[in-house]
Amino acid sequence: MTETDARPPYAGTRYPRLAEVPAFTEWIAQGWGGSAPAPDVVDGTAEASADHRRRLSERFPGATLVLAAGTAPTRNDDCDYAFRADSAFVWASGCQAEDAALVLRPRPGGHDAALYVPAPFRPGETGFFANATHGELWVGPSAGLSEWSEALGVDVRPRTALDAELESATDVLRSGAAARVLGGTESVELERELSRLRMIKDEWEIGQLRLAVDATVAGFAATVGEVPRAISDGLGERWLQGTFDRHARTWGNGPGYSTIVGAGTHAPTLHWVRCDGTVRPDELLLLDMGVEARSLYTADVTRTIPAGGTFSAAQREVHDLVERAHRAGLDQVRPGVQYLDFHFAAMEVVAQGLHDWGLLPVSVDEALSPNGQQHRRYLACGIGHHLGLDVHDCSRAHYEDYMGADLEPGVVMTVEPGLYFHAHDLTLPPELRGIGVRLEDDVLVTPTGSEVLSASLPISADEIERWAREHLA
Repeated sequence: MTETDARPPYAGTRYPRLAEVPAFTEWIAQGWGGSAPAPDVVDGTAEASADHRRRLSERFPGATLVLAAGTAPTRNDDCDYAFRADSAFVWASGCQAEDAALVLRPRPGGHDAALYVPAPFRPGETGFFANATHGELWVGPSAGLSEWSEALGVDVRPRTALDAELESATDVLRSGAAARVLGGTESVELERELSRLRMIKDEWEIGQLRLAVDATVAGFAATVGEVPRAISDGLGERWLQGTFDRHARTWGNGPGYSTIVGAGTHAPTLHWVRCDGTVRPDELLLLDMGVEARSLYTADVTRTIPAGGTFSAAQREVHDLVERAHRAGLDQVRPGVQYLDFHFAAMEVVAQGLHDWGLLPVSVDEALSPNGQQHRRYLACGIGHHLGLDVHDCSRAHYEDYMGADLEPGVVMTVEPGLYFHAHDLTLPPELRGIGVRLEDDVLVTPTGSEVLSASLPISADEIERWAREHLA
């Protein structure tokens, strides 16, 4: 037998299960230093979440409330997507731990809160090396129950104690995430109330949204600065998407939603998240992007720029109409105005502009009527939404709480009209086919009016050209 034919030692024997090898388990339990780290919690989180729980408690006297963080969904085989905690759970707990749960037990005058968190497996425990989700050999040193309790100012218990807690509870209302993870029936009323409460942001939440918006504005500059390379090196939309997503991960938790980079004929596609096309200097580039802060509050901003720095005559004409609609919508954002007024104001401008271009088969009044809506062929999506922990925040609210409600101070919302002229739409003149334009700003309703949080990005065609040229150089 030659040396190259020799097999390794113990080849052909059964692969050892380490947990069943005493010599290994004894040795790996020894010789570890260090201490448990504190959880990565943004300043002010504990105070804000405590106030959120107080407000929630007032709505459900006598009921046991259960919210859950959820678990990471499977990507493929044994690979998971990155975990992101359920928004309502984060709002009420301040915790972002996977598979955690929050229970509010009723007592006279309110509720007692307990947070149930999976304890990390540390040296000396089999899970330390055998559990890929919570074993510290796999995921690194992790905060334990006492560290979470100190960071959030709440009673924290082991996740394994949750079942017994729920068995003894009465009148239990489960959030959607809790029903999915823990079983039982989702409480529609609890989900509705959570959405209603989350609509009005407190000062801490507004501060987090400002951080997210500011980081997003910087991300737009970084992304536009890479447009020349995306063109010259043929790197296309993928390069620009990756640029922003890297920026979002560096300065926040990551992108708050799937980044949209739509160049040329991709711009009219409402959710162009494939981002796999070519970028050409004579085409428009629609960028819909938002940084999610480390607190998980997200921005949502859109600008449409000429990739070469200058709008063509047709591109500018479309952009100008969208801008007029955008300003009309922004003008309606103030306290006491019904939420949908911004929508109708922007749509009136769009319908009139399309009619002036000869693109409507009916009058403006007919198009705007509930039984008309022909102008929506070129703008089929909504043109705004609440913003917060979710990009489409508070979506479980009922119509009368959301679209049928008056705006109040503390609401943060987007205004985002657009025009989407698809390349294969034969109702359009050739010069308009393939042009897509959207303008989107994040707006805070104040006691006296509103504040555009993303106002440092320009919205007029002239200003966008100047801004773009500064960053394209």
